[in-house]
Amino acid sequence: MRRWTESRPEADRYRLLIDAITDYAIYMIDLDGRVVNWNAGAQRFKGYAAEEIIGEHFSRFYRQQERDEGLPERALRTAALEGKFEAEGWRVRKDGTTFWAHVVIDPIRDEQGELIGYAKITRDLSERAEAASMLKSSEEQFRLLVQSVTDYAIYMLDPKGMVSSWNTGAQRIKGYLPPEIIGEHFSRFYTPEDRARGEPLRALQTAERDGRFVKEGWRIRKDGTRFWASVVIDPVRNDMGVLVGFAKITRDLTEREQSQRELEHAREALFQSQKMEAIGQLTGGVAHDFNNLLMATLSSLELLRKRLLDDPQALRLLDNAVAGAQRGATLTQRMLAFARRQDLKPERIEVPMLVQNMADLIRRSLGPSIAIDIRFPLDLDAVTADVNQIEMALLNLVVNARDAMPDGGSITIAAEAKVVAPGTEDRLKPGRYVRLSVIDDGAGMDAETLEHAMEPFFTTKGVGKGTGLGLSMVHGLAEQSGGRFSLTSAPGEGTTAAVWLPAAEGGRISEKEPPAMTPVPHTRALTVLVVDDDSLVLMNTAALLEDLGHRVLDAISADDALEIFRREPDIDLVVTDQAMPNMTGVRFAEIAMEERPGVPFILATGYGELPPGSSTALLKLRKPFTQADLAHAVAEACATGS
Repeated sequence: MRRWTESRPEADRYRLLIDAITDYAIYMIDLDGRVVNWNAGAQRFKGYAAEEIIGEHFSRFYRQQERDEGLPERALRTAALEGKFEAEGWRVRKDGTTFWAHVVIDPIRDEQGELIGYAKITRDLSERAEAASMLKSSEEQFRLLVQSVTDYAIYMLDPKGMVSSWNTGAQRIKGYLPPEIIGEHFSRFYTPEDRARGEPLRALQTAERDGRFVKEGWRIRKDGTRFWASVVIDPVRNDMGVLVGFAKITRDLTEREQSQRELEHAREALFQSQKMEAIGQLTGGVAHDFNNLLMATLSSLELLRKRLLDDPQALRLLDNAVAGAQRGATLTQRMLAFARRQDLKPERIEVPMLVQNMADLIRRSLGPSIAIDIRFPLDLDAVTADVNQIEMALLNLVVNARDAMPDGGSITIAAEAKVVAPGTEDRLKPGRYVRLSVIDDGAGMDAETLEHAMEPFFTTKGVGKGTGLGLSMVHGLAEQSGGRFSLTSAPGEGTTAAVWLPAAEGGRISEKEPPAMTPVPHTRALTVLVVDDDSLVLMNTAALLEDLGHRVLDAISADDALEIFRREPDIDLVVTDQAMPNMTGVRFAEIAMEERPGVPFILATGYGELPPGSSTALLKLRKPFTQADLAHAVAEACATGS
């Protein structure tokens, strides 16, 4: 094997450096895979003395299964072809016991680039000891071995902390060439704050006192950038036990730390997503049950009103009760929209009227410390959007504005007409728009916060006080409606959140135009089968139909309804709930319509969606419904079925 000449002091330093390391097995393998030299760390890990193992093939450290699979040979081949082999796996000691090892094999090449052997570093991870691995060999082999390792910075310090040797790994990780760093103090690798705390001196003192120093922390490269490093410092002593320096091994763990941070971020995002999904499921379930209660209440009040025509005071009380129940119905529709369990359909909306209807809710949500100023022009186009989503978006924006003003302030809700010419606005088609703005005089946001404000799960609120989904939901609404959402803000200048919505065809809706009154349709007397698992809703739906002059058969479940349907051939119409145990309303309708195709069905439910893949055309009646709603649905079902 070719030999290299170098000064005796440097060769001694490399020998002392390798001999001092006991936490890594570092040794050299020739081209045939035979062990050339053996250090103290290798003897401690694997149990072989140098005279027992030098000249033997390194595959004896592998289990029989790995040897049969050719893993030792593949490891050397990979190192030669790719410049490095790194893996973890089971290895075998002299006494036959196994340990879990981290292995790095680097090819060793001479000055002409010819492959002359391999440097092998093994770390016993079963004990999780943070240390470096070195080899025991001749002066030339040790120097070449250390210089061939590129994934670890392995170098030596004198007793005062001055760098006295420098390997290729140190150059790659820290950026210094040997002439630039040898003779300099190793404290230059530490951050200014660590130097101010005396960390470099403490590290050397700990290594000298305890026999080893192990720590992770930030270190500085030549270009000033920081990296997260795992550091091991071992004291180096001569044969007399006198301290002659320190062996220092550093590994760049920045990628590991970055991966850990990304994992934590992903976990947090998953937690927020799961939390919102759970809230949505809970909200949908509560809204569904509340709908049934409101259905029973409203229908009972409606029928009762017909029987109290001669008592004006009682009628006023009834009307108040109906108004309160209708507010509850509106609330449930918002809850269902949040839970995404309702049809969300665009319609013509007059923004001033929508804000006026929400004024009481907004004031209650903001509290007495917030002043509200509503500014709308006299002539404003109607817009096309989903009313429930617009209400939820507006409420989100005013609550966000309130949270930006913990000591109170004012919020302005304004709207104005805008005309977008071709090429003047990003992401907006040319045409007429209404810009609905929520303006606060709070603390405002800096540029970095503003850049991320609309990202899902981003929030500046404290833990448990915000999901980070409010603005992203508003952004999605605006985009889906054919508009856009914009934020402008600066520290100390408040924030303006603006939702652009396309103007509806036909322009403005007249404020004085009375709503068209649709007369309640009349149909011939029918035999109607009513199905609902809620007895209150079942009783009141039957009562509404009977009050309209129909004969009613009722069933508390889809199974009971199917028996009645098969037994009664004169059934003209079926009104069924959707969410029922054992069998849904849609499934019941599919079975019944296969047996008797001519009978029309009405699906009465608070939910807007049908099961995926359902092809049955069913007329839907949204709960809670009035007698007029029911009469219109009956008339439409009969017209469709005839």
